[in-house]
Amino acid sequence: MKKFADYTLMALLAGMLACSNNNEQLVTSPSGEVKVIFSLTADKQPSYRVYFKDSPVIETSTLGFDFKDAPSLSKGMRVDSVLSNEFNETWELPWGEQRLVKNHYNEMKVFLSEKKSPNRHFAVTYRVYDDGIGFRYEFPQQESMGDVTITDENTQFKLTGDHLCWWEPGDWDIYEHLYNTTSFSKIDATKKRNHRDLAQTYIPENAVNTPVTMKTSQGLYLSFHEAAVNNYAGVTLKVDTVNYSMTTELVGNDSGVKVVTKTPFNTPWRMIQLAEKPGDLIESRLILNLNEPNKLGDVSWFKPTKYVGIWWEMHLGKSSWDMASGKHGATTANAKRYIDFAAKNNIGALLVEGWNTGWEHWIGFDDREGVFDFVTPYPDYNLKEVVEYGRKKGVDLIMHHETSSAVTTYDKQLDTAFALISSLNLHMVKTGYVGKIIPKGEYHHGQWMVNHYRRVLEVAAKHKVAVDVHEPFMATGERRTYPNFVSQEGFRGQEFNAWSSDGGNPPEHLAIIPFTCLLAGPMDYTPGIFNTKLKFYKPNNQVNNTLAQQLALYVVIYSPIQMAADLPENYENHPAFQFIRDVGVNWEQTRVLNGEVGDYVTIARQERGTNRWFIGAVTDENSRELRVKLDFLEPGKKYSATLYLDAPDAHWDKNPSAYEIKKMEVDSSTELNLYLAPGGGAAISLFPL
Repeated sequence: MKKFADYTLMALLAGMLACSNNNEQLVTSPSGEVKVIFSLTADKQPSYRVYFKDSPVIETSTLGFDFKDAPSLSKGMRVDSVLSNEFNETWELPWGEQRLVKNHYNEMKVFLSEKKSPNRHFAVTYRVYDDGIGFRYEFPQQESMGDVTITDENTQFKLTGDHLCWWEPGDWDIYEHLYNTTSFSKIDATKKRNHRDLAQTYIPENAVNTPVTMKTSQGLYLSFHEAAVNNYAGVTLKVDTVNYSMTTELVGNDSGVKVVTKTPFNTPWRMIQLAEKPGDLIESRLILNLNEPNKLGDVSWFKPTKYVGIWWEMHLGKSSWDMASGKHGATTANAKRYIDFAAKNNIGALLVEGWNTGWEHWIGFDDREGVFDFVTPYPDYNLKEVVEYGRKKGVDLIMHHETSSAVTTYDKQLDTAFALISSLNLHMVKTGYVGKIIPKGEYHHGQWMVNHYRRVLEVAAKHKVAVDVHEPFMATGERRTYPNFVSQEGFRGQEFNAWSSDGGNPPEHLAIIPFTCLLAGPMDYTPGIFNTKLKFYKPNNQVNNTLAQQLALYVVIYSPIQMAADLPENYENHPAFQFIRDVGVNWEQTRVLNGEVGDYVTIARQERGTNRWFIGAVTDENSRELRVKLDFLEPGKKYSATLYLDAPDAHWDKNPSAYEIKKMEVDSSTELNLYLAPGGGAAISLFPL
C-alpha cells in the first residue's frame, strides 16, 4: 500500500516541572479551535477540561483507577514532566469511505507519579485534532506495578448541561437495542431496555453503550466512543443524571474483574468527536487516526463486493438453517440458483448460512459446546461443487461460522476452519455469536471476548481471509491496523423486521444510526428489501421503509460488502433493481450534504477507480423536501443522473412500493429538489457523460 506522508513530527516542549507542581498544561488542535487543559485538583488528582472556540465542552473531569490487591491510583499525584509534539501525515485506506485520510494533531504527554509509596508512575497522552480529541493512559514497566488487575477505570466526562442525547442501554452482551432520544437527565437504561427478542442481554446499571451522541443547547454535536481496544475490556459510560456526568464503567465478568494485564500496557483511547454540523461527525476519521497503521501489508486479495445470500428466506420461514426441519435452505441446488442470479446481475459473492452440521441444537441450549463443526457440510450441500460452480461464473462464496457463543469450541477449530477456507481459495467469512457466552460468566464486550475477536482476525489474516463479525464487540477503528476486519453487525439489523414481536425497526431508526453506532465503522445492515410487506411469509411483520429508502441505504449505511438481501424472485424484472446492480461499494471520497440526527441525512460518495457518484437520502416517519446541491461534481463535466424516488403517494406503511424513476442531465451547478415520503428516501446514480 502506498503511503503519502508529510511528517512534521517535532518536539515543541519538554519541560521538567517541580514535583509539587499543579500548573495547567495546554494543548490545542492545529486550527486552535479545540483546547485541552490538564491540571491537578486541590487533592492532586489528575483532571482535564475541553474547550471548543473558547467555550467549555467538558468541565473539570477527573482520572483514576481502582485495582485488586493494590491501592487506588487517583489522588496524591505529581507532574514530573510534559512532552508535546505535532504530527501531520496523509495515509491511504486500502478500502473504505475515502482513499486518502489526513492525520494531523498536536500531542501532549503528561508524566505523573505518586508522591508516596508505592510510587507508581504513568503518563496521560492527549491527541487533539480539529474534529475532536483522544486520550489514553500509558503504564511503563516498573517494579511497583507488575501483574495488574483493574476493577474500575474512573475516567470522567463532566458535561456542561442537560444535552439532547441519542443513546442505547449499556448492555454488556449486545448492541441490538433501539436508540432512545431524550435529554441527558432522562436517561434510564434500567427501564428503557427495548430488549424484547434479544438472544442475550445484561444491563447491570444506568449506563449507555458507545458511541453515544449528543447535541448541546449551543448547537454543538458531541459523540463519545473509544479507539484501539486491545487486551482490554470494552467500555460503557455510567450516567449521573443529576450532575450531568459520565464515568467509564468497564465491562467485566461475574467475578468482578474488568481487566487482567501486566506492565507495560496502554489503555484504549477515550475519544470525543466535536462537530458544528451533524454531518461532520460522519465525515470524521478520528477513530481510524487513533489506531496503528496497517500491520498486514497488501490486502488486495479482499475485494469489496455486493453479495446475495441464503439468509433472508430463513428469517421469513421459507427455509431453515437445520436439515432436520425438512426445509433445509443450504442445499447445492439452492446455492446454484443464487449463483446464477448473482452472475446475471453483476453481484460478486454468495453467503450460505446453515451449510455445516450442528444447527439442530444451536440456540436455547446450555450444552452448546461441541455442537458446530466448521469443516463438515450437511449431506445435501456439496461445498466444493458450489465453490467451483461459482468460480466458473465469477461469484465467490462467503463462508459462514455461527458459533452459538460456544467460544472455546470455535477456538479449538480456528486453524482447521480457516485452513479449509484457504484451501478453497476463498477470502471472506461471516462469523456469529448468538446467545450467552460459554464459558459462563463472560460477556460479549469484556476483555476475554475482545481478545477472542482479535485472535480470529489474526488467524484469518494468516489465511488471507476477511471477517464480517455478527454479535460483535463494537468496532474501535481496528480496521486500520487489521484491514481484513471489513464489517460487523453492531446494531439492530434488518432481520428484526422479519420476526420481531414489537413491530420491527421504526422509520426513525435508520435516521439515527449514521450519527451514532455507524461512527464506529462499517456495518452489515443487509438492505434492499423490495417486498417490504413480507407477503406470503410473515403477514404480521413488515419492513418500515419505502422501497426508495431501501435503495438509499446502500449509500447511507457504509460497508465494503453490501447484501442484496431480498429473495431473487422479488428482484426479477424490477426496474429499481438497476440501482443495486450499479451502486459502488468502495469509495474515493464521501460528502454529507445535509442531515439532522434522528430526522434525515443525505450522503454522496464517489466510487474509486471511476468518476461515478451515488447519493442516498433517508428520512424518519415525517415526509420532507430536501434541496441538494451537486457542487461536489467535477466542474465543466456533464453527468447522466438516474433518480429513484418516492412516488407522491408513497408511505412506509400505506404504500411502501410506490416509486418512480427519473432521468436527467446534470452538472456541478445543478440543484435537486427531492421529496421524501414518510419513512422514505431517494437514491441517485450520477455517471459522467
